Amino acid sequence: MGTQTFFHHREEEQKEERQQRLQMTSMTSKKRFKTRNYKLRREAAILELEQRGQKRVCFGNEMEKLEEEVIKNCRLLRVRADRRALRRKAQREKEYIELRSGRAPMFWIPLRVHAVWERMEVTLTCTVLASPLPQVTWYKNGVPIDLRLAPAGKYKIKNKFGMLTLCISRCSMEDSAEYSVEIENQYGKAYSFATVLVRKYYGKESGFDSEIYRRSLIAREADFASSLKPLFSREKEPFTLSCYFTSDLLEHQRNITWFRDGELLQNSERQELKYQDQEASLTVPCAYKEDEGFYTIRVPSLGGCKEQTTYVFVRDAATESAGAPGSPLNVKCHDINKDCLTLSWIAPSHNGGSPILGYFIERCTAGSENWVPCNEKPVKTCRYPVLGLAKGQAYQFRVKAVNKAGISHPSKASDAVIIYDPSKAKRVTVIPYDEGRMIEISKDDLEGHIKIPLPPTNVHTSEVREDYVALAWDEPDPRGREPLQYYVEKSLVGSNSWQMVNLDMPVNSPRFALFDLVKGKQYRFRVRSVNKHGISEPSLPSQPITAGAKLAPLPPPSQVLAFRDTKTSVVLQWDKLKNDLEPLGYYIYCRETGTEEWQTVNNKPVIFTVPGLKAGKEYVFCVKSVGEAGLSESSPETDPITVRPAIARPSAPRGFVLLSCGKASMTIGWKPPKRKGGTKILGYFLDQHDASELDWHEVNIQPIPQRVYTVCNLEEGHLYEFRACAMNMAGVGEVSEPSDLFRCEEWTMPEPGPPYDVKFTEVRDSSLMLHWQAPLYIGAGPITGYYVDMCEEGTEEWKQINKQATATTHMKVSDLDTGKCFIFRVRALNKAGIGPPSLPSDPVVAKSKPGTNEIELGVDEEGFIYMAFEAPEKNDSSEFIWSKDYEGPPDADRVQTEEKGNKSKLILKEPSEKDLGIYSVEVTDVDDDISASCTLTQEDLDKLLKRSHEIRNPLIKLISGWNVDVLEKGEVRLWLEVEKLSPNAELHLIFNEKELTSTPTHKINFVKGKGLVELIIQNFCDDDKGVYTAQLQDGKAKNQFTLVLLDESKYLFSFIGPYFVENLKWKVTENCEVLLTCKVCTSMQCNCTITKADEGQYKAVVSDDRGEDDTQLDLIKGSRRTYLPIIPPALSASPLKIQPTDEGIKIYTDVKYYTDYMKTTWFHKEKRLEIRDRLKAGSTMNQIWLHILNPTDSDKGKYILELFDGNDSHKLSADLSGQGGHICSFPGRARVVQGLPDVATIMEDKTLCLTCCISGDPYPEITWFKNEKMIVFKDRYRMDVKGTVVTITIEKVCNEDTGKYSIYVKNKYGSETGQVTVSVYRHGEIPVGMEEKEVPSETMKRKPK
Repeated sequence: MGTQTFFHHREEEQKEERQQRLQMTSMTSKKRFKTRNYKLRREAAILELEQRGQKRVCFGNEMEKLEEEVIKNCRLLRVRADRRALRRKAQREKEYIELRSGRAPMFWIPLRVHAVWERMEVTLTCTVLASPLPQVTWYKNGVPIDLRLAPAGKYKIKNKFGMLTLCISRCSMEDSAEYSVEIENQYGKAYSFATVLVRKYYGKESGFDSEIYRRSLIAREADFASSLKPLFSREKEPFTLSCYFTSDLLEHQRNITWFRDGELLQNSERQELKYQDQEASLTVPCAYKEDEGFYTIRVPSLGGCKEQTTYVFVRDAATESAGAPGSPLNVKCHDINKDCLTLSWIAPSHNGGSPILGYFIERCTAGSENWVPCNEKPVKTCRYPVLGLAKGQAYQFRVKAVNKAGISHPSKASDAVIIYDPSKAKRVTVIPYDEGRMIEISKDDLEGHIKIPLPPTNVHTSEVREDYVALAWDEPDPRGREPLQYYVEKSLVGSNSWQMVNLDMPVNSPRFALFDLVKGKQYRFRVRSVNKHGISEPSLPSQPITAGAKLAPLPPPSQVLAFRDTKTSVVLQWDKLKNDLEPLGYYIYCRETGTEEWQTVNNKPVIFTVPGLKAGKEYVFCVKSVGEAGLSESSPETDPITVRPAIARPSAPRGFVLLSCGKASMTIGWKPPKRKGGTKILGYFLDQHDASELDWHEVNIQPIPQRVYTVCNLEEGHLYEFRACAMNMAGVGEVSEPSDLFRCEEWTMPEPGPPYDVKFTEVRDSSLMLHWQAPLYIGAGPITGYYVDMCEEGTEEWKQINKQATATTHMKVSDLDTGKCFIFRVRALNKAGIGPPSLPSDPVVAKSKPGTNEIELGVDEEGFIYMAFEAPEKNDSSEFIWSKDYEGPPDADRVQTEEKGNKSKLILKEPSEKDLGIYSVEVTDVDDDISASCTLTQEDLDKLLKRSHEIRNPLIKLISGWNVDVLEKGEVRLWLEVEKLSPNAELHLIFNEKELTSTPTHKINFVKGKGLVELIIQNFCDDDKGVYTAQLQDGKAKNQFTLVLLDESKYLFSFIGPYFVENLKWKVTENCEVLLTCKVCTSMQCNCTITKADEGQYKAVVSDDRGEDDTQLDLIKGSRRTYLPIIPPALSASPLKIQPTDEGIKIYTDVKYYTDYMKTTWFHKEKRLEIRDRLKAGSTMNQIWLHILNPTDSDKGKYILELFDGNDSHKLSADLSGQGGHICSFPGRARVVQGLPDVATIMEDKTLCLTCCISGDPYPEITWFKNEKMIVFKDRYRMDVKGTVVTITIEKVCNEDTGKYSIYVKNKYGSETGQVTVSVYRHGEIPVGMEEKEVPSETMKRKPK
């Protein structure tokens, strides 16, 4: 019955589907199908079937499910068909509308002309109408604008809603051009044109009589007095960056702004911005690494903005423990949720000399200083999930790095973050109404029917690190009104058991991190939702995840290249990392050539320019990539590079002046460019312009090497203006601004023309040297002198410096106010009067620049007097120009110049009074003045000549002068001592103007290594009296020493009579007796033995017919001079002896008696022994001993016993090392005598026999080891012992038998080990070194020799 019902129902369904398909084909124009009638008919059919008593039951629930699934699929098919039909209709409608509305492009609002000031921004805008949207192309002077070829940020092009814009930033004179835009589609093209005119500021030059120009006349704008220098600060310390101006800032310049890495800085607790007394400053009270970077100061001006940039480097603070790493930086919070977040940071650039083992994280509530640790074990990557946070609470975090030497300082605290629910905004819908009011509808209010929650979905791992695995999932939808928490379960792959991870701590947010997973194991995870009504079913398991996957560090950059930038900086470039790896940044390290220590360039990995280098020095660089896993290895070192400015095109010449004028010619001069481009100026190109004409004309085709040129073929009475450009190796530089208009009229005035080329050198704190060139037009007579005028910058008050005219073209200006800026000009004088002033010089600040070098005056190793000057800032093309008395180069016959690197040396060939004067030097082809001078006076010359003579004529140093000694046999010894001499030293001994030679009666000894000279006279007589002179020469060094030995000399005395060579003295013998000794000149020695009973005063007398001598010694008890001592027993000690014992080795000495006050100390290999378990020391009345228990090879060596008796110390020694490298060759000691080789090589499946000989009494115990494990002799292993011969046999050797074998023998007197390495190779292989050594049989034996 059930089957019939099912088929009946199926037929009705198929019938309805056929009808539906017919309706779909005939009603495609309708918006939707009327499915309501279908439902009504179906309900009616079901009712009819029920009325007939036919129940729709088909095999229980399974047939019902099948029926529901069939109906569901039918509905899906109908929906898809509806959508496809609507899509086709919409496409046809769209094509029809486009076809009807298509039109050619046109400009609704065209481009318009713009005129802007230099360094301002201009935006060209137009509006277009076109359908379809046109293709847009912008042109400059007919050339398409390519953003890839233009400077970065120069152009910005936008196209929004038919409005086209072209933005040109920081306009320069080169941006003056005709700009056009072309729009094109399939129906046509359209064009629009506009001209952009960029003007210079300061009214007259721009042709405007504006308010700006009038304001510029009232007060001159302040400019930077000097450039910002790189600043080196230290972590946790304050620093101040100061910028000075030439005058007070005008009102429109007071809006000073500071930037760090392009980010605007504001006044806050972290930094203080000030302007006071022509100084703008930025102060950071407590520096962190995050404060490192490029700092820019920007000052408004009439010409736009003036700015300067420098780099501030923040060094690591001194660590509490030596070798600890630097602190991390850039701590940031990510993925903030209701109870957790993810923390990231950047590894420090300096690891302290050992690898960083990990990081510790600390947190505190914002506003407090109670820091709480977040992890117990150091985390190894620069990322960490922090759990257990409170919702609504604000937190701050900091990080510490740790290595084996210690922990770093904490990083800068992160910005405070508030823990919140990020999904709240998604669950709230805002409906605006009634002009500004809004209605908020939360999904929580619409899901109140959800009681027991649904399971989460999309459980996946967001991060897999070596220390943790971070999980994430989507909340169930619908979620319900009640707050949700989550339980996380884990399971090993292949196991069906699930373990709940956070039973004690439910998770509030759909994020969780698991720690302490077993590395290498694969896990799956699932999550359950829970609210107050109950717990959900588990979610679908995540994909299998392998725990403990170590994050590999990034590879280092490749192709690191260094390029010149400025005189103190270098630019680095390198290739991007392969495989599209994106590092967090790069750390740069530099090392000066010739040194081994690497310096950290940046502690903030955002720099590619290396500032603060020493000019002229040579450096190499390397780079490390910074990633989440830490730092990469170092890149290969760059080629060495010398720090010098990069070569660039020069700036424009300036300061044109008319120096002389004829009827049809003019002589023009000009100043050099301010920026020479780091190389020599090769010449200039000059253009002229007649005011009555429109076009400019070239004056010269070949470059002019000088800055003075006569322009011919001019029209008399016409007005002319000129412009020029400079050329160097990099190319032709900028064209200068046009000069003033000069009238071509012949000069006939009697006064001289203006001097020109006024410049200054040797700028110091209160003085400078001024130079100029004489006028080309001298007027009615020769030039008789010059007057120099000076004024402070910013004023028009000129002050004449010299009351009397100076006849030279140079003058030293002194008594200047340090730090002030001055301008100079010069006027020429002849008999007719004073001519017009020269063009004013460039402004100069009277202040010595940091690192200014002076001329060094000295004497070299060869004794030449020299003057040296070093200029690290010089360029490759720079030259050192020396002059004397500012009149020109010194006489080439009297001086010689040498250049090496950045140093020039002027050497005086034959110094004399003719060389006295002022010497100056100047470096060419540099932007800043590098010059110096020094005055060579007579006093200086005398000192230098004396020093030169000492170097060229050195003296041998005397240590001890002539001495006279009388030897034992009555010989007279004359000797002296000088410093150590070389083997080539020579001696000439002169006696009474005759050179002596060594004879048996007058023996001469000359010990060169000790500097000893001696003469031994056997029978001194009157003929030997006189003057002795020792003449010594060692290379250039010479000296002579004289001894006068005459009757009245203090050295002469009676050498003939007997005398005591050694006075009476006492010593103690081994038999504890006191021995009195004395020595006389006749080689006779007197001895006398006494005891305590013989106390008293002793006197010895020696005499013969020539005279007598005596000596005394007091041996009186209690006397202050001497006393009868307690006889020290240490002298009675016998030499050290060695004796084997049952426990080890005994070293001892026999004494006649031993007292408590004697101090004994044992030494082994010059180190004091400490008595411990294996070393026992002691003494008896007649013996002092050291007992070594169970001796080993480490006990070999020299043993010393030191005895101290209160006055002197006595040492006894013994060597504890036997023959053949064995410790203490005692007859009974267990030893491996011979037989085992170092290496034994054998083919597999053969039999190996190892044989050795042993010795020892009693017979030693024998043990064999393989790889330090005891061998059990069974199966293939067998050991045979025949007397002193021991053999181990291994049958059918295989690869497993390869290893290190050793035999260990031991008895009560000691032990010893013998070793051999066995190597087994396969059939057909020839082991290395064994090509010619084949094993002839299956047995390989090593027999003892």
